[in-house]
Amino acid sequence: QVQLVESGGGLVQAGGSLRLSCTASGRTISTYDMGWFRQAPGKEREVVARNSRSGGSTYYADSVKGRFTISRDNAKNTVYLQMNSLKPEDTAVYFCAAGISGTTRYWGQGTQVTVSS
Repeated sequence: QVQLVESGGGLVQAGGSLRLSCTASGRTISTYDMGWFRQAPGKEREVVARNSRSGGSTYYADSVKGRFTISRDNAKNTVYLQMNSLKPEDTAVYFCAAGISGTTRYWGQGTQVTVSS
């Protein structure tokens, strides 16, 4: 079992940046594919970014391409989501997730990101 804890959310103005962190415990993230999801008010949860266990395969939603970057530091057992050029439509609760072979198994509790205009 792996426990995931997100941090780094907050309130920013449009055009600003935030860096989300997801720290895992229980198991090393090198064992898992990792991803970031978000859920906006009244919307379904959607994938934002994913990368493979090795870090060699990365996916971004079209809505965030060129603005968001997922990365991991295996030594710190932490996954990051760097969010630049934030827009009000990026406002959501952001969740970290861990999976194996494309199947999500563990979720963090979520961290709120609010982008004001």
